[in-house]
Amino acid sequence: MKGMLVAFALLAAAPAPAQDVAVSEQRDPAGTLVLSHEVVVAAPPDAVWAAISTPEGWRTWAAPVARSVDGAPDLIETSYTPTAGPNDQTTIRQQVLARIPGRLLVFRTVKAPGGFPHFDTYRQVVSIFELIPEGRATRVRLTGTNYADNDAGRQLLGFFRAGNRVSLEQLRDRFVRGPVDWVRRRSEGH
Repeated sequence: MKGMLVAFALLAAAPAPAQDVAVSEQRDPAGTLVLSHEVVVAAPPDAVWAAISTPEGWRTWAAPVARSVDGAPDLIETSYTPTAGPNDQTTIRQQVLARIPGRLLVFRTVKAPGGFPHFDTYRQVVSIFELIPEGRATRVRLTGTNYADNDAGRQLLGFFRAGNRVSLEQLRDRFVRGPVDWVRRRSEGH
């Protein structure tokens, strides 16, 4: 009996096994498209919140460059280019529209890298991170709303269907393997 209790305790303490990122699409009543991704992360909501809501957290899973924008506490600037300076051609700016700490982060992209296709259409998209406790883990749902139902909107939807999947895989893996080593990743050609 004691051995069974120890085994159950070990099982309960073990991180949730990696799971695929679930993806769904729907049309909202206004006729625009909604794209959702979901994954369970083996970490409590407060740890996941720190990863998604701060520049320091973003650097552990999303992009090698992430910083607050001086004078604008609700702007996070990121770049996939490790040498990117503030507001250069490779940076992306996310404006936080609303937050409920530990539960909900609503944002939109207000600046895209130079040459990003259909940015005038994409700037209408609002993204929502929802954190839902599941035992010692957290279900993370990333939903993009207001994708236009036109060629540009459908192209963007296709791009983010794949891109957001990779992002949530990286977030999940950040809590399994540790923060992304951006230098090593770059040297491996990723």
